[in-house]
Amino acid sequence: MMLAIGCLDALLFSGSPTVYSVLFLPACAACGLWVRPADLLAAPVTAPLAYTVGLLPINEGSAGFSGQAVGVFTALSLQAGWLYAGTLLAVVIVLVRRAVLVTRRRRQQRPRPSRHPRSPHYSSAAQARSRP
Repeated sequence: MMLAIGCLDALLFSGSPTVYSVLFLPACAACGLWVRPADLLAAPVTAPLAYTVGLLPINEGSAGFSGQAVGVFTALSLQAGWLYAGTLLAVVIVLVRRAVLVTRRRRQQRPRPSRHPRSPHYSSAAQARSRP
């Protein structure tokens, strides 16, 4: 999704890093909201990776691999505030979802009735005889 946003930003806004970074925030919110419950803790990790991949079409590096790498690293350092904000947004959403999930699971669990364990070899008649 961030690669598509980066390409769209390069076409419509001439690769504006600010526009890309602002659009990163709703993408992080979507990531935190739509990830399946089993992957909740992995969602915030993917946000910075997706941000970096989406920077490829809009970076201002020169030709070649090293020029592109320098452009991406420069954009990452200049837009670090947006990157941290989006990642923090995903973390907060994921933690809230996780807390709600744990609370629901605890409420659904029924307390087990407490009773003494009985051995299959210890009959009720033997229990009656052993009582004082």
